[in-house]
Parts: sequence; C-alpha cells; structure tokens
Amino acid sequence: MSKTVSFLQMKDGTREDYLMLDQSERDHAKGLPARVMTTLARLDESLEGYKVSRLEHSLQSATRAEADGADPEMVVAALVHDIGDELAPYNHAEIASGLLRPYVRPEVTWVVEKHGIFQMYYYAHHLGGNRNARDQFKGHEWYGACHRFCESWDQASFDPDYATKPLAYWEPLVKEIFGRKAHDPRYVKAEAA
Repeated sequence: MSKTVSFLQMKDGTREDYLMLDQSERDHAKGLPARVMTTLARLDESLEGYKVSRLEHSLQSATRAEADGADPEMVVAALVHDIGDELAPYNHAEIASGLLRPYVRPEVTWVVEKHGIFQMYYYAHHLGGNRNARDQFKGHEWYGACHRFCESWDQASFDPDYATKPLAYWEPLVKEIFGRKAHDPRYVKAEAA
C-alpha cells in the first residue's frame, strides 16, 4: 500500500506530508508524455462531421508544420492544439495552451491560446459571427505567427488524402518537449512576480 498523508484538511498537513506529496507529483509528472500520447490517440474517436478525425487533423497540422520548417516547440503545438476538444469544446485552446505553458516559450502558448479566435476567420461569417475577431490582436508581436499557424497548418489540415505522419512518429518529440523540467528558464521565460 502506498504512503498517504496524515491530514484530512490541507491546513493540518505537516512538512513530511508535503515533501512526500511533492515527490509523488514529480514522479507522476514523468508520465506526462505517455498521457499526452494516449489523449491524442483518443481524438480518433472524437467529433464527427469532418472528412478526417480530430487525431488525423492534429497529425496533419504537425506534419505540415514540420514540412514548413517550424521548430520543435511549434510542431508539438500543432500536434496538441486541439487536445482539449473532448473536455472543453468551447475553450479547447486554453486547455492546450495550459498544457504547453510550462514547457515552451511564451510565443507558442500565445499562438495556441489565440488560435480559436484566429480560426473564426474561416467560418464565423457563415454562422452570423465576426470573422475578423482576430483583428483585435493586430499589432501584437505574435499576430503573424498565429496567422501562419492557422492559415498554413490548422485550417488546411482536413484532407483525407494528405500524406500524414502517424502518431508513433511524434512520440520522441512529445517525450522531448513534455519531458522537460517544468518552467525551465532555458525554454520558458520566467513569470513576472
């Protein structure tokens, strides 16, 4: 049986309790790459109506990003950008950016967080919405990166005949990015206090 804390309320926890929990969390975090791969695989049984599954869309987006010469952080962002669709269909972009934030540079998380708004350009006018909602970000230093992400990779990745790399191909990259130490300043700019 695994060790458990002594408290029933967090305010009653001891130093030993929290040291044990900290180690448990660190050990659990080592399994993140495998959980990301499992969650991506589940996208194959996801939202219907498109010519490709959400998994195929994600794989195509990553394949296009890699072919375009995107760096590894942006490629993995293209791979996981819709990973939140299952649990957060109305704010999936925030889920994906939150997943990425501890492991990649701020530009990547901004692009993923805003991609849902930028994608509205392609369809919102058909549903009575504002296709130009992305204009609120004109002048932002990463506007062009998000535009490229959406135009070249995201909106273009619904083709069942596109030569897409399989999920297993991306496993080393997922392990590389999500196997990093969280909030490592070599990759992630420190948050302002």
